[in-house]
Amino acid sequence: MAKFREEDTWIFNPEKECMTRDEFKELQLRRLKRVVKYAYENVPFYKDLYDKHGVSPDDIQTLDDIQKLPFITKDDLRKTYPFDLQAAPKEDWVEVHSTSGTTGIPTVAAYTQKDLDIWAESTARGLASVGVQKDSIVNVAYGFGLFTGGHGAQYGAQKIGALAVPMSSGNTKKQMNFLMDFPADFLCCTPSYALYLAESFEKEGLDPKSIPLKGGLYGAEMWTEEIRQKLESKFDISAQNIYGLTEVIGPGVSTECHIKEGMHIAEDHFYPEIIDPETLEVLPEGEEGEIVFTTLTKTGMPVIRYRTKDITSLNYHKCDCGRTTVRMSRITGRSDDMLKVKGVIVFPKQIEEVIMKIDELSAAYQIIVSRPGTLDEIEVQVEIDQANFSDSMTDLEGFRAKIARNIKDAIGIGVKVTLAEPYSIPRSEGKAKRVIDKRDFS
Repeated sequence: MAKFREEDTWIFNPEKECMTRDEFKELQLRRLKRVVKYAYENVPFYKDLYDKHGVSPDDIQTLDDIQKLPFITKDDLRKTYPFDLQAAPKEDWVEVHSTSGTTGIPTVAAYTQKDLDIWAESTARGLASVGVQKDSIVNVAYGFGLFTGGHGAQYGAQKIGALAVPMSSGNTKKQMNFLMDFPADFLCCTPSYALYLAESFEKEGLDPKSIPLKGGLYGAEMWTEEIRQKLESKFDISAQNIYGLTEVIGPGVSTECHIKEGMHIAEDHFYPEIIDPETLEVLPEGEEGEIVFTTLTKTGMPVIRYRTKDITSLNYHKCDCGRTTVRMSRITGRSDDMLKVKGVIVFPKQIEEVIMKIDELSAAYQIIVSRPGTLDEIEVQVEIDQANFSDSMTDLEGFRAKIARNIKDAIGIGVKVTLAEPYSIPRSEGKAKRVIDKRDFS
């Protein structure tokens, strides 16, 4: 009997998740007018920006009028570090979160209690869609601290009334023990760490299918359909996607239901647009581009037309699960982290898709880009999967060449493929670092 059961999934807030399109538009316009006025009157950054562009809150009369407003970017958040984008008075702040700042000054957001309530509800909607009930146990293996991941999943589980286990990332041996002993029904973490946990069970001689997990929400890094299939196969669970970012609110901005045909955006709180990252024109439904979010209800740090750099598309058709909220497709890349190698644009996802289709390889890999002379080179390090590797498979050179051909067919340029011993590529207990770009552009 399958551990995950479709009949256990449910809609947390049918009133808000199943509105008609006209009802959504009416609510979004009312909230958009309010948040633009609120930001203009309480955040000098927005007043200066809108005055400079000759727009005012009174110019917002239809949803399309949002296009009169300029975009904001992560650079704007860095320039206003740490708290110059806050709209609510300091006495109303109850929690602060921050990005890692690995690529520069971190972006910081303070939350009011109302913001935390919105966040909890948004994540609860996603957890309900994977089947979390009041009597469920949810193991949260996202990081805690300033990172939003762990907190969002915990608040969502508690909003439902489930028991949240705030394990955080790492401490894998204890994590394995608690997954079995508590026992957890659901696991929330990065997909790469979930696969690492599965490998760790196997190394201990335990079948991951034997633990009670039924499903979970996995995100905080890009992952492919092939990774999902591996995860679901190893644990016998439903692995569903969750998306969010600190600047908007954290995980729960959108989550996938059990139908798995896109992530439902909590669009009564977060208004999405898809733009062409080059021309900045708004694109129609179905076209792939960069997703832009406006927070409609946040009071601590509202963001208006925030460019996420994440590449996706929108689908406004009603989902078979019954929800009517707009769905965003799986993130396929970032407008700022695509690799340009030998003049060819390459997305790491293209290489991952090839690797995940080869049974003899594990899910661990690394892409190393270098420029030893005047030409770029890509080395793809892949790891042989011990469980699937046959002793009869003696033609390693032929196997390596086959992988290289498949990758070249996918991305259009040749790569060097290196076969690594089982478990030799470093695993991550948080977000996996798949790409190492050693080129010096200074």
